[in-house]
Amino acid sequence: MEIGLLIVRVVVGALLVGHGSQKLFGWFGGYGLKGTGGYMESFGLRPGPLFAFAAGAAELAGGLGFATGFATPLAAALVGSTMLVAARTDHAGKGLWVYNGGFEYVLTNAAVVVGVAFAGAGTWSLDHALGWELSGTWWGIGAAVAALLGGASVLAVRWVGAAVHTEPVAAR
Repeated sequence: MEIGLLIVRVVVGALLVGHGSQKLFGWFGGYGLKGTGGYMESFGLRPGPLFAFAAGAAELAGGLGFATGFATPLAAALVGSTMLVAARTDHAGKGLWVYNGGFEYVLTNAAVVVGVAFAGAGTWSLDHALGWELSGTWWGIGAAVAALLGGASVLAVRWVGAAVHTEPVAAR
């Protein structure tokens, strides 16, 4: 069981670190803050570079924490909230399957990280090495609720920003 948790954490976490690095630094074929920010503005996340930084930082820090098993519920909340926002913005209205641009990939990532928050990072983790017992029902619920609240707050800012940008100029 321990090797299974390690494999899941390292593979998913490393891919999330790469995904965040695409947004932040333009590595691995990414577009960096400017390019990603422009793309994010196309679906209402303004100012785009700020949202690109927030998403990239959450993916990078959350992915690194998840891969190493450090503060695993917090890492799960960071990743889960970012995946929720991606599902409701970039992947919205495209169905389930990622080959159509759907939310399959982000839903899978969110389920994996929150599931591990319930199960715990395992013996081969920094949480365990530090003597932190960060697993169980309440840690998992906490990670899931924090992810939902974090994602919902970003979506609320998007909604308010959209309302401001659609008001007639005379009404501002």
